[in-house]
Amino acid sequence: MNDHFTDIFTETACPTQDQLLAYVQGKLSPEERHEVELHLADCELCSEAVEGLSAIREKEQIPAWLRQAKWNVLQKLRRKNRKKKKEHFYLYIAVIALMIIFLAIAVFWLYHFSRR
Repeated sequence: MNDHFTDIFTETACPTQDQLLAYVQGKLSPEERHEVELHLADCELCSEAVEGLSAIREKEQIPAWLRQAKWNVLQKLRRKNRKKKKEHFYLYIAVIALMIIFLAIAVFWLYHFSRR
């Protein structure tokens, strides 16, 4: 499986999931908190993520829920990717079958007309 589904936040300037969670839980230093707040002012995605995380009462369970959600998304992407590969496989089989049929017809015609 390709690694391009591994982590959707890898190539962004956004804080990591752990940083956002620590921010919501109040575990960041004042400097780190300030950096995250500056980012949140400019990034709607992270701002909404923090808003959603803040609404959760049981904040200690958030990491497990995030892992489960990430796992579910990865499984769906993998199934979708496998389905596409399976569709391509059937297309290749159909093309090969048609080529064999046309080859058989050509051999039949060649044999039939060479006998006359």
